[in-house]
Amino acid sequence: MIIPTWKTKLVKLLPILQLLGLSFLILALARPQWVLKEEKLIGEGINIFLAMDLSSSMLSQDFTPNRLEVSKAVAQEFVEKRKFDKIGIVAFSGEGFTYCPLTTDHLILNTLLKELQCGFLQDGTAIGLGLATAINRLKDDSIKSKTIILITDGVNNAGDVSPQLAMELAKSLGVKIYSIGVGSNGEAYSPIGRRPDGEYIFGMAPVNIDESLLNYLSQETGGRYYRATSKTELEKIYDEIDRLEKTKIEVKTFKRYSEEFRPFLIIGILLLTLTFILQKSVLKILP
Repeated sequence: MIIPTWKTKLVKLLPILQLLGLSFLILALARPQWVLKEEKLIGEGINIFLAMDLSSSMLSQDFTPNRLEVSKAVAQEFVEKRKFDKIGIVAFSGEGFTYCPLTTDHLILNTLLKELQCGFLQDGTAIGLGLATAINRLKDDSIKSKTIILITDGVNNAGDVSPQLAMELAKSLGVKIYSIGVGSNGEAYSPIGRRPDGEYIFGMAPVNIDESLLNYLSQETGGRYYRATSKTELEKIYDEIDRLEKTKIEVKTFKRYSEEFRPFLIIGILLLTLTFILQKSVLKILP
Protein backbone atom coordinates (compact mmCIF):
# COMPACT_ATOMS: atom_id res chain seq x y z
CA MET A 1 0.00 0.00 0.00
CA ILE A 2 1.42 3.38 -1.08
CA ILE A 3 0.98 6.11 1.49
CA PRO A 4 0.32 9.46 -0.25
CA THR A 5 2.74 12.23 0.67
CA TRP A 6 2.20 15.97 0.59
CA LYS A 7 4.06 16.05 -2.73
CA THR A 8 1.73 13.58 -4.39
CA LYS A 9 -1.25 15.54 -3.10
CA LEU A 10 0.24 18.78 -4.41
CA VAL A 11 0.88 17.23 -7.84
CA LYS A 12 -2.84 16.52 -8.14
CA LEU A 13 -3.58 20.19 -7.37
CA LEU A 14 -1.33 21.55 -10.12
CA PRO A 15 -3.91 21.16 -12.96
CA ILE A 16 -6.50 22.92 -10.78
CA LEU A 17 -4.11 25.82 -10.11
CA GLN A 18 -3.34 26.07 -13.84
CA LEU A 19 -7.04 26.06 -14.71
CA LEU A 20 -7.79 28.77 -12.13
CA GLY A 21 -4.88 30.87 -13.40
CA LEU A 22 -6.12 30.63 -17.00
CA SER A 23 -9.68 31.41 -15.89
CA PHE A 24 -8.58 34.61 -14.15
CA LEU A 25 -6.59 35.65 -17.24
CA ILE A 26 -9.67 35.10 -19.44
CA LEU A 27 -11.74 37.23 -17.04
CA ALA A 28 -9.08 39.95 -17.21
CA LEU A 29 -9.22 39.89 -21.04
CA ALA A 30 -13.01 40.38 -20.83
CA ARG A 31 -12.31 43.81 -19.20
CA PRO A 32 -14.83 43.81 -16.33
CA GLN A 33 -16.02 47.33 -15.39
CA TRP A 34 -17.96 49.08 -12.62
CA VAL A 35 -20.53 51.56 -13.88
CA LEU A 36 -20.50 54.65 -11.67
CA LYS A 37 -23.57 56.88 -12.02
CA GLU A 38 -23.75 60.55 -11.17
CA GLU A 39 -27.00 62.50 -11.16
CA LYS A 40 -27.13 66.23 -11.60
CA LEU A 41 -30.31 68.19 -10.83
CA ILE A 42 -30.93 71.06 -13.20
CA GLY A 43 -33.84 73.44 -12.80
CA GLU A 44 -35.66 75.54 -10.30
CA GLY A 45 -37.68 74.63 -7.24
CA ILE A 46 -40.52 76.64 -5.73
CA ASN A 47 -40.35 78.68 -2.56
CA ILE A 48 -43.42 77.91 -0.46
CA PHE A 49 -44.54 79.47 2.81
CA LEU A 50 -47.21 77.78 4.90
CA ALA A 51 -49.12 80.56 6.71
CA MET A 52 -50.79 78.70 9.60
CA ASP A 53 -53.62 80.22 11.65
CA LEU A 54 -53.05 79.60 15.38
CA SER A 55 -56.13 81.44 16.67
CA SER A 56 -58.03 79.60 19.41
CA SER A 57 -60.84 78.70 16.98
CA MET A 58 -58.40 76.28 15.28
CA LEU A 59 -59.00 74.05 18.32
CA SER A 60 -62.61 73.54 17.20
CA GLN A 61 -63.51 69.88 17.17
CA ASP A 62 -65.45 69.59 13.91
CA PHE A 63 -62.23 67.86 12.75
CA THR A 64 -60.79 64.99 14.81
CA PRO A 65 -59.15 65.82 17.17
CA ASN A 66 -59.32 69.47 16.03
CA ARG A 67 -58.72 71.70 13.02
CA LEU A 68 -55.13 72.55 13.90
CA GLU A 69 -53.92 68.97 14.38
CA VAL A 70 -55.49 67.85 11.10
CA SER A 71 -54.07 70.90 9.27
CA LYS A 72 -50.60 70.12 10.62
CA ALA A 73 -50.76 66.43 9.69
CA VAL A 74 -51.91 67.09 6.11
CA ALA A 75 -49.32 69.86 5.70
CA GLN A 76 -46.59 67.39 6.75
CA GLU A 77 -47.71 64.97 4.04
CA PHE A 78 -47.53 67.81 1.51
CA VAL A 79 -44.01 68.80 2.63
CA GLU A 80 -42.75 65.22 2.19
CA LYS A 81 -43.80 65.28 -1.48
CA ARG A 82 -41.93 68.54 -2.23
CA LYS A 83 -38.36 67.32 -1.70
CA PHE A 84 -36.76 69.82 -4.11
CA ASP A 85 -38.54 72.93 -2.76
CA LYS A 86 -37.60 75.36 -0.05
CA ILE A 87 -40.49 75.62 2.42
CA GLY A 88 -41.01 77.84 5.45
CA ILE A 89 -43.68 78.39 8.11
CA VAL A 90 -45.34 81.60 9.27
CA ALA A 91 -47.58 81.34 12.32
CA PHE A 92 -50.22 83.95 13.03
CA SER A 93 -53.17 84.69 15.27
CA GLY A 94 -53.43 88.25 16.65
CA GLU A 95 -49.74 88.60 15.72
CA GLY A 96 -47.53 86.99 13.11
CA PHE A 97 -43.98 85.71 13.07
CA THR A 98 -41.66 83.48 11.05
CA TYR A 99 -41.71 80.13 12.80
CA CYS A 100 -39.34 78.48 10.31
CA PRO A 101 -37.43 80.31 7.53
CA LEU A 102 -37.21 78.79 4.06
CA THR A 103 -35.36 75.50 4.19
CA THR A 104 -34.82 72.30 2.24
CA ASP A 105 -34.35 70.40 5.51
CA HIS A 106 -37.84 68.95 5.56
CA LEU A 107 -37.10 66.77 8.58
CA ILE A 108 -36.63 69.86 10.76
CA LEU A 109 -39.57 71.55 9.03
CA ASN A 110 -41.95 68.71 9.87
CA THR A 111 -40.66 68.59 13.45
CA LEU A 112 -41.49 72.28 13.83
CA LEU A 113 -44.89 71.77 12.22
CA LYS A 114 -45.72 69.16 14.85
CA GLU A 115 -44.84 71.63 17.62
CA LEU A 116 -47.24 74.37 16.47
CA GLN A 117 -49.79 75.11 19.19
CA CYS A 118 -52.53 77.66 19.81
CA GLY A 119 -51.71 80.13 22.55
CA PHE A 120 -48.18 80.98 21.35
CA LEU A 121 -49.35 84.45 20.38
CA GLN A 122 -52.03 86.98 21.28
CA ASP A 123 -55.39 85.61 20.18
CA GLY A 124 -57.17 86.90 17.09
CA THR A 125 -56.96 86.39 13.33
CA ALA A 126 -54.47 88.73 11.61
CA ILE A 127 -54.64 87.34 8.08
CA GLY A 128 -52.99 90.42 6.55
CA LEU A 129 -50.11 90.32 9.02
CA GLY A 130 -49.57 86.59 8.46
CA LEU A 131 -49.40 87.11 4.70
CA ALA A 132 -47.14 90.16 5.00
CA THR A 133 -44.69 88.24 7.19
CA ALA A 134 -44.44 85.47 4.58
CA ILE A 135 -44.14 87.96 1.70
CA ASN A 136 -41.32 89.79 3.49
CA ARG A 137 -39.39 86.50 3.66
CA LEU A 138 -40.03 85.68 0.00
CA LYS A 139 -39.32 89.06 -1.59
CA ASP A 140 -35.51 88.93 -1.54
CA ASP A 141 -35.13 85.36 -2.80
CA SER A 142 -33.85 84.96 -6.37
CA ILE A 143 -36.16 82.03 -7.21
CA LYS A 144 -38.98 83.20 -9.46
CA SER A 145 -41.73 80.78 -8.35
CA LYS A 146 -43.08 81.88 -4.96
CA THR A 147 -46.22 80.61 -3.28
CA ILE A 148 -48.07 81.09 -0.01
CA ILE A 149 -50.53 78.48 1.26
CA LEU A 150 -52.80 80.27 3.73
CA ILE A 151 -54.67 78.05 6.20
CA THR A 152 -57.29 79.83 8.30
CA ASP A 153 -60.73 79.32 9.82
CA GLY A 154 -61.82 82.84 10.56
CA VAL A 155 -62.32 86.50 9.70
CA ASN A 156 -59.52 89.08 9.72
CA ASN A 157 -59.96 90.97 13.01
CA ALA A 158 -56.45 91.92 14.16
CA GLY A 159 -53.07 93.20 13.02
CA ASP A 160 -51.94 96.48 11.52
CA VAL A 161 -51.65 95.18 7.92
CA SER A 162 -54.85 94.70 5.95
CA PRO A 163 -55.27 91.55 3.83
CA GLN A 164 -55.86 93.80 0.79
CA LEU A 165 -52.50 95.55 1.27
CA ALA A 166 -50.75 92.20 1.73
CA MET A 167 -52.40 90.97 -1.46
CA GLU A 168 -51.13 94.03 -3.40
CA LEU A 169 -47.60 93.35 -2.13
CA ALA A 170 -47.87 89.71 -3.16
CA LYS A 171 -49.18 90.69 -6.58
CA SER A 172 -46.34 93.14 -7.20
CA LEU A 173 -43.76 90.48 -6.32
CA GLY A 174 -45.37 87.64 -8.27
CA VAL A 175 -46.32 85.67 -5.16
CA LYS A 176 -49.33 83.36 -5.55
CA ILE A 177 -51.70 82.88 -2.62
CA TYR A 178 -53.58 79.61 -2.25
CA SER A 179 -56.17 80.10 0.50
CA ILE A 180 -57.79 77.25 2.42
CA GLY A 181 -60.78 77.86 4.67
CA VAL A 182 -60.85 75.12 7.30
CA GLY A 183 -64.13 74.37 9.09
CA SER A 184 -67.49 72.67 8.77
CA ASN A 185 -70.72 74.46 7.92
CA GLY A 186 -73.07 75.72 10.61
CA GLU A 187 -71.81 75.34 14.19
CA ALA A 188 -68.87 73.57 15.79
CA TYR A 189 -67.74 72.66 19.30
CA SER A 190 -65.23 75.47 19.78
CA PRO A 191 -63.37 77.51 22.42
CA ILE A 192 -65.73 80.21 23.70
CA GLY A 193 -63.65 81.46 26.63
CA ARG A 194 -60.65 80.82 28.85
CA ARG A 195 -60.27 80.08 32.56
CA PRO A 196 -57.76 81.94 34.76
CA ASP A 197 -55.42 78.90 34.55
CA GLY A 198 -55.34 79.17 30.76
CA GLU A 199 -57.64 76.22 30.03
CA TYR A 200 -60.10 76.78 27.17
CA ILE A 201 -63.85 76.64 27.79
CA PHE A 202 -65.69 74.88 24.95
CA GLY A 203 -69.21 75.31 23.65
CA MET A 204 -71.14 75.42 20.38
CA ALA A 205 -70.26 78.43 18.22
CA PRO A 206 -71.01 79.43 14.60
CA VAL A 207 -68.35 78.77 11.95
CA ASN A 208 -67.40 82.10 10.39
CA ILE A 209 -64.95 82.07 7.49
CA ASP A 210 -64.55 85.14 5.27
CA GLU A 211 -64.73 83.16 2.05
CA SER A 212 -65.24 86.21 -0.17
CA LEU A 213 -62.01 87.76 1.15
CA LEU A 214 -60.00 84.54 0.79
CA ASN A 215 -61.32 84.01 -2.72
CA TYR A 216 -60.40 87.60 -3.63
CA LEU A 217 -56.84 87.27 -2.26
CA SER A 218 -56.28 84.10 -4.26
CA GLN A 219 -57.84 85.18 -7.53
CA GLU A 220 -55.94 88.47 -7.61
CA THR A 221 -52.58 86.74 -7.17
CA GLY A 222 -53.12 83.84 -9.56
CA GLY A 223 -53.88 81.25 -6.90
CA ARG A 224 -57.13 79.55 -5.83
CA TYR A 225 -59.43 79.44 -2.84
CA TYR A 226 -60.58 76.14 -1.34
CA ARG A 227 -63.00 75.21 1.42
CA ALA A 228 -62.19 72.14 3.50
CA THR A 229 -64.96 70.75 5.70
CA SER A 230 -63.17 67.45 6.42
CA LYS A 231 -59.70 65.91 6.52
CA THR A 232 -60.38 64.08 3.24
CA GLU A 233 -61.24 67.34 1.48
CA LEU A 234 -58.14 68.99 2.92
CA GLU A 235 -55.95 66.16 1.59
CA LYS A 236 -57.51 66.52 -1.87
CA ILE A 237 -56.86 70.27 -1.79
CA TYR A 238 -53.18 69.79 -1.01
CA ASP A 239 -52.97 67.15 -3.76
CA GLU A 240 -54.39 69.65 -6.25
CA ILE A 241 -51.96 72.38 -5.16
CA ASP A 242 -49.15 69.84 -5.52
CA ARG A 243 -50.24 69.18 -9.12
CA LEU A 244 -50.70 72.87 -9.95
CA GLU A 245 -47.36 74.01 -8.53
CA LYS A 246 -44.99 71.64 -10.29
CA THR A 247 -41.29 71.87 -9.49
CA LYS A 248 -39.21 72.38 -12.64
CA ILE A 249 -36.43 69.89 -12.05
CA GLU A 250 -34.55 68.00 -14.76
CA VAL A 251 -32.38 65.05 -13.78
CA LYS A 252 -29.33 64.35 -15.95
CA THR A 253 -27.47 61.09 -15.44
CA PHE A 254 -23.76 60.85 -16.19
CA LYS A 255 -22.01 57.46 -16.37
CA ARG A 256 -18.35 56.79 -15.59
CA TYR A 257 -16.66 53.45 -15.97
CA SER A 258 -14.03 52.02 -13.64
CA GLU A 259 -11.71 49.36 -15.15
CA GLU A 260 -11.58 46.32 -12.83
CA PHE A 261 -9.47 43.86 -14.90
CA ARG A 262 -6.23 44.38 -12.93
CA PRO A 263 -7.09 42.20 -9.87
CA PHE A 264 -8.06 39.30 -12.18
CA LEU A 265 -4.86 39.71 -14.22
CA ILE A 266 -2.64 39.78 -11.12
CA ILE A 267 -4.31 36.70 -9.56
CA GLY A 268 -4.08 34.79 -12.86
CA ILE A 269 -0.38 35.57 -13.29
CA LEU A 270 0.38 34.68 -9.67
CA LEU A 271 -1.39 31.32 -9.95
CA LEU A 272 0.40 30.37 -13.20
CA THR A 273 3.72 31.57 -11.82
CA LEU A 274 3.19 29.51 -8.66
CA THR A 275 2.38 26.44 -10.78
CA PHE A 276 5.54 26.92 -12.86
CA ILE A 277 7.74 27.35 -9.76
CA LEU A 278 6.31 24.24 -8.11
CA GLN A 279 6.85 22.20 -11.26
CA LYS A 280 10.49 23.32 -11.58
CA SER A 281 11.39 23.03 -7.89
CA VAL A 282 9.83 20.87 -5.19
CA LEU A 283 7.70 18.87 -7.64
CA LYS A 284 10.34 18.49 -10.32
CA ILE A 285 10.39 14.98 -11.69
CA LEU A 286 13.93 13.80 -12.22
CA PRO A 287 14.68 11.69 -15.33
